[in-house]
Amino acid sequence: MTSLLSTYPPRDYSVVGAETQKAIDTGLASAEWYHSEVPRKVMKELMQRRDGPAIRDTLIWLGLMLLCAIGGIYFWGSWACVPFFFVYGVLYGSACDSRWHECGHGTAFRTGWMNDVVYQIASFQVMRNPVNWRWSHARHHTDTIIVGRDPEIAFMRPPNLFRAILSYVGILDVVDSFKILARNAMGILSEAEKSYIPASEWPKAIFAARVHMAIYAASVIAALAMWSFLPLMLIGLPRIYGCWHMLMTGFLQHGGLAEDVTDHRLNSRTVLMNPLSRFIYWNMNYHIEHHMFPMVPYHALPRLHALIKDDLPAPNSSILQAYAEMIPALIRQRRDPHYYIRHVLPPTARPFREELHDIEITRSAG
Repeated sequence: MTSLLSTYPPRDYSVVGAETQKAIDTGLASAEWYHSEVPRKVMKELMQRRDGPAIRDTLIWLGLMLLCAIGGIYFWGSWACVPFFFVYGVLYGSACDSRWHECGHGTAFRTGWMNDVVYQIASFQVMRNPVNWRWSHARHHTDTIIVGRDPEIAFMRPPNLFRAILSYVGILDVVDSFKILARNAMGILSEAEKSYIPASEWPKAIFAARVHMAIYAASVIAALAMWSFLPLMLIGLPRIYGCWHMLMTGFLQHGGLAEDVTDHRLNSRTVLMNPLSRFIYWNMNYHIEHHMFPMVPYHALPRLHALIKDDLPAPNSSILQAYAEMIPALIRQRRDPHYYIRHVLPPTARPFREELHDIEITRSAG
């Protein structure tokens, strides 16, 4: 099959480039999105915030991290420390992502300061400037996988599969994240960051980056003073070796699905997962449901799924099955950047909303 890359060159995925104005002109920016019908009273109940579930899960998360840290320190210098640091790494480098995410939405806890505290801790662990990413993620929800608007598109077409594979080790992502924090700490925000962060928040972003960099500097100094990697095994390195679960689940959110549509059933994926992964991921495997109704707390997403599943594509039955669907699509997108997985709706569902996408494809082809 002849590659279509010569006919359709790679698009500009930056949020301050040529595609940005195109998204605005075609009505894709800040568009009205499709959502399944849920009775108002039921939705109000689902959106009810509670402290209990998040306090329980946070105590389990932090408690397990503490126990694993103690075990790793106690057995440091022997192979017996490996299982402790393995678990510590996943809790530090992967579970942090979902905690950052849900507390950033302000829905994990009912009490505001609890969301803020966990958000700050998790932001540090995942190496994200807590100010920048709060606004970046708000844009991601407003313009999900809209090219030129969404700053959080993981797979740009044609996808860089080699880089995606390396991401599971975490080195490239950590290097990129560290460069951003260092640049912010020097008082420099990129044009892309300035496009979605209000000017009033810029000093906060710079201050937050300086705090993060100071903690990393203290960890390096402690490691040099002790002449040991142990301080870095507790702060910093777990983001590299423990991020694999975050990437494994995160790539499934939108990978291989449609761009430039206003229906989350076309650009997001719900995957049924085992209880352990759901705990680490805080139920973000219900990703269509989350994008349709982002103010529903993570602990209510299974109930939301049960209510609207007849209007959604059938969920992927497992992580493995989801990858079996996604990987061939990403490979095909290497030669045909317009290809995407089109999920099948059940007979009970309303049709996909994709007219804006069809208009844009027609214009591109013309």
